[in-house]
Order: sequence, then structure tokens, then C-alpha cells
Amino acid sequence: CMEAIRAAHRDADLFRQYGYSAERLKTFQALCEQFQAIPGDDELVGDQMICTEKKNLAAEKLKTAIRSVMTRVALKFHDKTGRYRKFGTAKLGDMSDPQLLFCGRRVVRVARQQIDFLAETGLNENVLKRVMDAASEFENAMNIQQDKLHDRDISVERRTDHGNKIYRELVTLCEIGKDIWAE
Repeated sequence: CMEAIRAAHRDADLFRQYGYSAERLKTFQALCEQFQAIPGDDELVGDQMICTEKKNLAAEKLKTAIRSVMTRVALKFHDKTGRYRKFGTAKLGDMSDPQLLFCGRRVVRVARQQIDFLAETGLNENVLKRVMDAASEFENAMNIQQDKLHDRDISVERRTDHGNKIYRELVTLCEIGKDIWAE
């Protein structure tokens, strides 16, 4: 586009004969410059990856906090008992993000119901607060990641629309140019 714009500037008098004014050319150039300023897909994917890394770190922090509770529960109740299974932490490492978040909240809720029985293992509100804080941090990281995903989708649409405007104007400019520069 910029090459075509430079050529059109050089032959501005000829383009004016086709009704293509210097003002329209400036508008086209500004449109191209705006397009260059729009973040590309690589930048947006990079942002998504950074958010995913942060979400994964928050997930590990939540799993660690849950395991801390479950170690205490296992000290009091065997891991094959109903009281242990009630926490729903089987296959903790294989849980999807929403399942992990739900599990973290369930662990706190169930632990509070049994806190009197588990107090002798060191389970207290501070331990449960660590799980709740990790769950909140994880939920926030999940939301940020999802927002970045949607931001990328919206940006791709905007960039495509903007690129299509540029393309249409470039075609017009080149059609005139082909006639001007035919010989």
C-alpha cells in the first residue's frame, strides 16, 4: 500500500483527473498507518500465553493448598473412607480448570463441616484461608485468560475489517494507476 501511495503522490496531478484527490490519498495513508498500529495476532497470542502461564501457576498453587488439607485429612481418616472421599479430590492432577476451582471450594466447605475432628491434625482457618485465597487467585487468572481469548477474537475481527477497507482502497488506487501507467 505504501508503495502505491508513494507512486500516487508522485503522479498526484494525473490521479486528480480521475477524481482521486490528495485528501483521499492522505486518508488512505492514515488508514494504512492505523492498521500498522493495531496489534498483530502474534502479539495477542503472546499475551494469551502469558495469561495461560499465570493461570497454570495459580492452578498449581491451588493444588498445593488442597494437598495440604488432604494430607491432614488422610492423617485422621484413611483415604479409602467416605469422610476422605467426600472431599472429592480424586484425580486432582487430571481435573479441568472449572473442576479444580469447584474442588477447591468443596474442600473448604467440607473441611469446615469436619473442622472439630480435624483440628488435631493442624487444620484450622488459616489453612482453609490459603485454599480460599488460592481458589480466588486461580478464578481471577482463569477470567483474565478468557478475557484475553475474547480480546484476541475481537481484535482479529477489527483487524480483518480494517484490512478489508485498506484492500478496497488499494484496488481503487491500483485500477486508476493501471490506466495512468498503462504505457
